[in-house]
Amino acid sequence: MANVVVVGAQWGDEGKGKIVDWLSNRADVVVRFQGGNNAGHTLVIDGKEYKLNLLPSGVIREGKLSIIGNGVVVDPWALLNEIKTIGEKGIRVTPDNLLIADNAHLILPVHREMDQALERARSKGEKIGTTGRGIGPTYEDKVARRGLRVCDLAHPELVSQKLDILLLHHNALLKGLGAEEVSKQKLYDDLMAIAPQILAFAGPAWIRLAKARADGKRILFEGAQGALLDIDHGTYPFVTSSNTLPAQAAAGSGIGPSALNYILGLAKAYTTRVGTGPFPTELNDDIGQHLGDKGKEYGVVTGRRRRCGWFDAVIVRQAVTVSGITGIALTKLDILDGLKEIGICTGYTLNGEIIDHLPSSQVLQDQVKPIYEFMPGWSESTYGARSWADLPANAVKYVRRIEELIGAPVSVLSTSPERDDTILMHDPFQD
Repeated sequence: MANVVVVGAQWGDEGKGKIVDWLSNRADVVVRFQGGNNAGHTLVIDGKEYKLNLLPSGVIREGKLSIIGNGVVVDPWALLNEIKTIGEKGIRVTPDNLLIADNAHLILPVHREMDQALERARSKGEKIGTTGRGIGPTYEDKVARRGLRVCDLAHPELVSQKLDILLLHHNALLKGLGAEEVSKQKLYDDLMAIAPQILAFAGPAWIRLAKARADGKRILFEGAQGALLDIDHGTYPFVTSSNTLPAQAAAGSGIGPSALNYILGLAKAYTTRVGTGPFPTELNDDIGQHLGDKGKEYGVVTGRRRRCGWFDAVIVRQAVTVSGITGIALTKLDILDGLKEIGICTGYTLNGEIIDHLPSSQVLQDQVKPIYEFMPGWSESTYGARSWADLPANAVKYVRRIEELIGAPVSVLSTSPERDDTILMHDPFQD
């Protein structure tokens, strides 16, 4: 039996929530290993919609242990609110089914203030498109060794000392940006008020994972965002503030890389991106509008409309390589139903030369032009298909061509938001 890592192979928003939920039926433990509440997963189960930001998708399944790993930055107020919200829909989250790594770092209100103030200060062409949730400043504090961790909440004097150091830095910057400084006393009081609720879920996640592995449990590692938003390998600086690649599943949860057996990369049957940054196959025309409308392409966290374009085999092939992806879960094939022809980007031109990768330089990323191959579309519906036999011939040809171009097999095919509308070619847990 294999342990599985699920990661995005584009710019995020590939439908990880549904796939992780679907796979979690086969898993015993579901682990979130990076990011914060800047990520969003939408699950549709029996017609009921659940929107998750911090909680691993496994919480929707009974009898599963969900873990928020040390690589995640945790907004404690947002987490408690999310627990309350899904509780109102009948999903109980307790210390029996949720564990927060006690060495995970906390997002504080001052981080949100900094995030928003810095984004306001950037000129139009330099804006990152951050969600304003404080993720970036929290990771900065983590690396600068002035961050506040979950385990610190058990020691009020330490919290007070750390806030002095942390606010010395942030309040000076906030003042320089013309923003209001943050009160230490209010922040301290607010933290102490929620500390018991957060600490009830806290513990050494690496110990629980080691025991689960020793007991032969199946572990599912759930990433946020996508490979092209990775702080090192993404379209820097228009990226998130953490490593999103599957290698982070080991460091971000406290388990050795030998435990990562199958890497499942997610990709839409077309391409989307939220926020600013390069997007070679973006369609600013009626087709792009159609994909956005039919695919309901709005960010779960921000509500911003996603930019849409043809499938970019170059970036997905790149993600397959740097991520070590074993197989692809292809989502939203049904959104392409009814199109007369469908484009696939097979390469780029840059200064008159053909290249087969996205350059690291942001200057060159803005200059690449897509090379398209067009395939005939299909008029039949693929919505809700659950077997290859249910798919039109041209849809099958389209999927097969994607496999050839990206150098990885399509292991899972999703044809609607419902968890059971899924075609399985290879079970990752049986690798």
